[in-house]
Amino acid sequence: MTDRAGIYGGSLYDLAAEENLTAPIMEQLQDVKQLFRENPDYIRLLSEPAIKKDVRTKLIDDAFKDSELYLRNFLKLLCDKGLLGEYEGCVSAYEKRYFADNNIAKALVTSAVELTPAQLDALKAKIEKSSGKKIILSNKLDHSVVAGIKVEVDGKLYDGTVAGRLERLDKTLGEITI
Repeated sequence: MTDRAGIYGGSLYDLAAEENLTAPIMEQLQDVKQLFRENPDYIRLLSEPAIKKDVRTKLIDDAFKDSELYLRNFLKLLCDKGLLGEYEGCVSAYEKRYFADNNIAKALVTSAVELTPAQLDALKAKIEKSSGKKIILSNKLDHSVVAGIKVEVDGKLYDGTVAGRLERLDKTLGEITI
């Protein structure tokens, strides 16, 4: 994330907070992010200098007519400043502030096999209890994880894999002097 993306995303968050719209705008930012990922040509179209500003503005108004006015205007501002390529960074900055204000954290569970919904729910509840935060949990498959799981929450890694346990045991044994 660039400094500009942080400033723009943070400014949008401040405005949304003043208007008590942080949650709906957060949801819509995520929807637009997914839309842009699925349609990268749309960003190129909106960034095309040969297309007049009023035409680009109309494209945004038409495509996002059901979105919050502040989000539409934010997209127009990014388009006008040639910063649509930094949209995801803006979303990250907004999300960071939103999560901090709402006591939310993302957790990534890495496992060798797909965890069942019941296992994910139990793990989520355990992480929420120990962290005191609402957790948004995602599961990543990594076949190099032979057994156990790794969980990353707020930049902290909890390694419950066999390889991780063996590594810690090796380190402990290496520290023992005979």
